[in-house]
Amino acid sequence: MSLTRRGVLAGGGALGALAATASRAAARPERGRPGAGVRTGFDRLAADGYRLLSGRRVGIVTNPTGITRDARHIVDVMHGDDRVDLTAVFGPEHGFRGTAQAGGSEGRHDDPATGLPVYDTYLKSGQPLADIFTASGVDTVVFDIQDAGARFYTYIWTLYDCMEAAALAGKRFVVLDRPNPVTGRAALGPVLHPEFATFVGRRPIAQAHGMTVTELALLFNGEFLAKPVELETVRMSGWRRSDFFDATGLPWVPPSPNMPTPDTALVYSGTCLFEGTNLSEGRGTTRPFELLGAEGIDRRWAEAANALELPGVRFREAYFAPSFSKFEGVTVGGVQLHVHDRESFDPVRTGIALLVTAKRTWSGFAWRSDNWIDKLTGSARVRTMIDAGAGTDEVVGAWEDELAAFRAVRRSWLRYR
Repeated sequence: MSLTRRGVLAGGGALGALAATASRAAARPERGRPGAGVRTGFDRLAADGYRLLSGRRVGIVTNPTGITRDARHIVDVMHGDDRVDLTAVFGPEHGFRGTAQAGGSEGRHDDPATGLPVYDTYLKSGQPLADIFTASGVDTVVFDIQDAGARFYTYIWTLYDCMEAAALAGKRFVVLDRPNPVTGRAALGPVLHPEFATFVGRRPIAQAHGMTVTELALLFNGEFLAKPVELETVRMSGWRRSDFFDATGLPWVPPSPNMPTPDTALVYSGTCLFEGTNLSEGRGTTRPFELLGAEGIDRRWAEAANALELPGVRFREAYFAPSFSKFEGVTVGGVQLHVHDRESFDPVRTGIALLVTAKRTWSGFAWRSDNWIDKLTGSARVRTMIDAGAGTDEVVGAWEDELAAFRAVRRSWLRYR
């Protein structure tokens, strides 16, 4: 795998060269004010009288998380404001109003509340998506969706695809920022290898990227897009990189049906790896990604995981019956994660440790037959190392060099302290 600077991080140079060439000076970061509360990009856009959108025919890529501080949807707010010519909405996975489950969308329709045409972007990219932007008649595409902080959470690749399509269609692109709910302190985990690119990871970034959507948009435009888009961003005020979501004063709206709380987001970048196994990742329970298990698992898994003394987390022997997805209606055994110190908790390391201990304590452990774990981790390395008997430290240590290289590039695009 290689990562190089400028148009693509996805080819043509050694990882070490990427780190060496990551010296571009960052723009001055914006410092949050303790106790002031966070104003999102939309809050600041509206407070400025939508001047950035003046005289433009606007379309917006959003979902139920695109809300104001008082929980009104921004599409409803903008539609009712004569200062904005909002003419179209573009819905991602799960849909604009959030009616679809994982792997679904709402299709092309007119929104009953506003009458606005809603176009489906899910699994569309390149020229077909550019054609949708063209057909909509907009000249400016706005993006406002709450992210969860993990590479395989698909909304950041909706952002990437829409930026690429807007460039092809000659549209201006505006990103309204929202907090990374699990802080922006650090990037963690393996970096995607380009040959494993899918919609759960288009480009080589870390598994837990530690960036906001505005910072990601700047990185995408500066490092990955062959044809950069005309990009403008509206940052937050009051947000600091060390802030978890509950420090923001903002209402939490589940970004997807199985991301019900900020606690889910806290563990997601590690325990989502269990989607690549035959164990339940807790879908169909009230604690998805915090509950993990399968038939035949008993107390030995929790005991083995606790014996590792991982920082910030404990594991409870747990039994549950998912209402849908894997093991629907069947009582299974497993663990529940209890994060007691989120400052020291490392979700990716924890996810690897749980994979290692599950395989060692349960004879029924298996990877999904399509090797989905490789798409989630970004290469075949995690799967093959665990199969070969590697421990947690050995697996985590294997990605140190590529992670250091990504961190060096990431640093240039950070905009908050």
